[in-house]
Amino acid sequence: MTSEVIIDVQPKDISIALLEDKTLVEFQKEGRSASFSVGNIYLGKVRKIMPGLNACFVDVGYERDAFLHYLDLGPQFSSYQKYLKQVLSNKQKLFPLSKATMLPDIAKDGSVQNTLEPGQEVLVQIVKEPISTKGPRLTSELSFAGRYLVLMPFNNKVSVSTKIKSSEERTRLKQLIQSIKPKNMGVIVRTVAEGKRVAELDLELKTLLKHWEDTITKAQKATKLPQLCYEETSRTVALLRDLFNPSYENIYVNDENVFEEVKDYVSLIAPDRVQIVKKYTGNLPIFDNFAVTKQLKSSFGKTITFKHGAYLIIEHTEALHVVDVNSGNRSKSNDGQENNAIDVNLGAADELARQLRLRDMGGIIVVDFIDMHEPENRQKLYERMCQNMQKDRAKHNILPLSKFGLMQITRQRVRPAMDVVVDEVCPTCFGKGRIRSSILFTDTLENKIDYLVNKLEIRKFKLHIHPYVAAYIDQGIFSLKRKWQMKYGFGIKIVPNQSLAFLQYIFYDKNGEEIDMKDSKDNN
Repeated sequence: MTSEVIIDVQPKDISIALLEDKTLVEFQKEGRSASFSVGNIYLGKVRKIMPGLNACFVDVGYERDAFLHYLDLGPQFSSYQKYLKQVLSNKQKLFPLSKATMLPDIAKDGSVQNTLEPGQEVLVQIVKEPISTKGPRLTSELSFAGRYLVLMPFNNKVSVSTKIKSSEERTRLKQLIQSIKPKNMGVIVRTVAEGKRVAELDLELKTLLKHWEDTITKAQKATKLPQLCYEETSRTVALLRDLFNPSYENIYVNDENVFEEVKDYVSLIAPDRVQIVKKYTGNLPIFDNFAVTKQLKSSFGKTITFKHGAYLIIEHTEALHVVDVNSGNRSKSNDGQENNAIDVNLGAADELARQLRLRDMGGIIVVDFIDMHEPENRQKLYERMCQNMQKDRAKHNILPLSKFGLMQITRQRVRPAMDVVVDEVCPTCFGKGRIRSSILFTDTLENKIDYLVNKLEIRKFKLHIHPYVAAYIDQGIFSLKRKWQMKYGFGIKIVPNQSLAFLQYIFYDKNGEEIDMKDSKDNN
């Protein structure tokens, strides 16, 4: 299996698509102004104690206060708080963590009202994004994740990933980290550290220690609360850090700055693989070129078709996701209904596993498969689903089919499920139901081009239009495109864009910034 990462950087948002054997399996999209907040560390203030929940609400700057449970304070919370007081009491000199006093662990069955009080300052980290009506979820057990190691202040233990099976390698890594880590620092050794040299691990440990020092320095110099003390790496780099593996063949980026950022990161974690990072310079939109747009259009929405006319219906409620499997207009198998059902269900299991990753669906998922009567077929479907989900990085649990033919799946949810709107709003009538004659569309485009060139004096620009319209404009030896270039200059470039509706258009200047040429008065 080969994997490729396609990164589409636009003025307002960044989209990241992961392809496995050219099939879209993961997709992330976020506004450039928004940040991925999981992993961010804040110096916040306790707003309200909730004894009934044994938890409190902390102000970290979100619209809704963040939730911090007593069990998420961590055993070393007393040591943390004492050290934080020492740091905040002296704004001039930073108290070194190696000299901090380690106090006894807090009681596992203790209460939050005996540990915290309203107005108290706490150093907390976000472990779960705000979802629906809920604020972020917090922990006081801070951690700094790297490619090979995870650094945990106030924890002297060194733990090695259980996925490293070799006892000799586990011992080597444990002794190595014990010899280079500072006092009062704990380290978790990740699976990808297997076989790595001491120089690589030592370099990353120093980088993570620098993150900790910068964090506590920001907390020390904070003048008002809440204060963001540590921000996770960009979404692009964070995704690569968690996903990067030797099977990646290419990472394509269409933006110079993000290209350099990704290249620097890959050169740091895998210097011998830096050549896989490539700058995309084609005329087509990057997602169109790699067939991502088409897969997005067909993979999101309520109804998902997979094979031979069968389809899934996916509904999202406040409490759970519900998936219904339908055979559709599929012709019945000659071997009977049972074989027809197992064939459709196995195809649905393959598509559902992809959909869970693609949409990042979390919480409870209930799947209504087509009824099967043979126990071996029910077991086969369960095993197929478990096998498909092995590629999923999120923690999950799958139960066998119930007597009603329902499969229950729980999947870790740290941010809202990805929802891409595939329905297109009519760009020419604005919902009125009446549009101008489509044959006049090219006249409208020429009027816009004339205004750009002769009134605004913009000589170089790109016009993005639907591929069908682009083909019409470019047909023939003396095409409309050629006539426009002869009349208005060769700075005009026509770009077919699959994400646009039939009579939709967007103008971009030479810097890639959108030129707003839409006019609701002429219904264009």
